[in-house]
Amino acid sequence: MITVDINPILFSLGPLSVRWYGLMYVVGITVGLLVAWPYARSKGITSAQLEKLVIYSIPAGFVGARLYFVLQQPLGQYLIEPWRVFAVWEGGMAFYGAIFAVVATVVILAWKMRLPVWTLLDFAVIFAAIGQFFGRIGNFINGDVIGSPTTLPWGVIYAHPNSFAPRHDIAYHPAAVYEALVNVILFGLLWWLRNRLKPGILFFIYVFGYSLGQIIVFFWRDNEPVLFGLAQAQLTAIGVILAAAIALAWYLRRQPQTPSPD
Repeated sequence: MITVDINPILFSLGPLSVRWYGLMYVVGITVGLLVAWPYARSKGITSAQLEKLVIYSIPAGFVGARLYFVLQQPLGQYLIEPWRVFAVWEGGMAFYGAIFAVVATVVILAWKMRLPVWTLLDFAVIFAAIGQFFGRIGNFINGDVIGSPTTLPWGVIYAHPNSFAPRHDIAYHPAAVYEALVNVILFGLLWWLRNRLKPGILFFIYVFGYSLGQIIVFFWRDNEPVLFGLAQAQLTAIGVILAAAIALAWYLRRQPQTPSPD
């Protein structure tokens, strides 16, 4: 087994604690922008336009991720203590919420600034694939994205008492690592295809790939089934795949067809 004995709290300053999880968000956003920014610039988007997009989209992603997580929990605790809606240090960010919020924000900003929405969505998913990878490193240190107990040799014991793992003496599937590998594969595919496809196709590849990854990984995640033996994230992923398939069919029908030689 693999033992991880890292304190999720990087350091404390009085009552303020800085966590590895938060640091990984900063690293993920920074690296994601360093990689995705030149891609968007090469497609004709100016730095000023990108700055406006980022200023609105990143906070929208955080808010969407937190609210979508809260909506999936028993709401009684949040009605009694409403401040806990903002208690992200307790854990709880649902990435689908970030996807929904960012897509809506990008579409609205593209319309207001008269920019190509599909190019901006391609930029967003390149950024997301990178940023999420670093976020999963934070999850791994936190012990808050874990699978079911396992005896496999790559099972992880989250030994530190500050870890979010239910127990610190048994091994779990490292679900955060599984999801990080999905992000590595997705980013590699997106980067390879970034200049080979029509605008918007990268966005659909990411949505399909991420959703398929969620369906697969959640068979090892420690989550209660909701319907037909599937967890909430798997049901959401299936719904997103169906919606994306409809959107892709609509997108392809709108594209001008190349006339045949005849």
